[in-house]
Formats: sequence, C-alpha cells, structure tokens
Amino acid sequence: MKRSLFLLAIAVLLVVAPLLFIRHSDFGGADGQAEKMIQKIAPHYQPWMETIFEPPGGEVETLLFSVQAAIGAGIIGYIIGVYKGRANRREETK
Repeated sequence: MKRSLFLLAIAVLLVVAPLLFIRHSDFGGADGQAEKMIQKIAPHYQPWMETIFEPPGGEVETLLFSVQAAIGAGIIGYIIGVYKGRANRREETK
C-alpha cells in the first residue's frame, strides 16, 4: 500500500512540476504552424473563436494533451477489461 501511494505521489509530481517551473517555452505544435500558414495565405482572415485557456508554455500544452490521452486510454482499457471479465464469468458459469 505504501509503495502504491509513493508511486502515485511521484506520478502527480511529474504532472504538476512542469506546470509550476516551466514558463514561456517556445515549443510549438501543429496548431501554431497552421495558424502561421493561414495568416500567410489569407492575412485578412479572422478566427471565429478565441481560446478559453492559454497554457503558460508549449511544454505545458503538450503535457496536458498527454494527460488527456492517458485518461482516454485508461477509460478504454477499463471498458475492455469489464467486457473481458464479463465474458470470462460467462465462460465459467457454463
């Protein structure tokens, strides 16, 4: 139990530390490159919406995207596990 809590604390620290210590990074993704290309092709274009939350840097944006992907993978894995468990129980009862 102590080992699990320790590993969980390390995982939380790895997620939170970049949010606290990395500021104003210049790492950019495909969204930024697409925006630059649109401005180059059609300089008069106005975006339809504005961003709700602007992360403090590119690494933080990447971190949040990775956390979102990990949560999604966890949910999918859980659902697959539930269905596999149900199938195993059905096999055992036959």
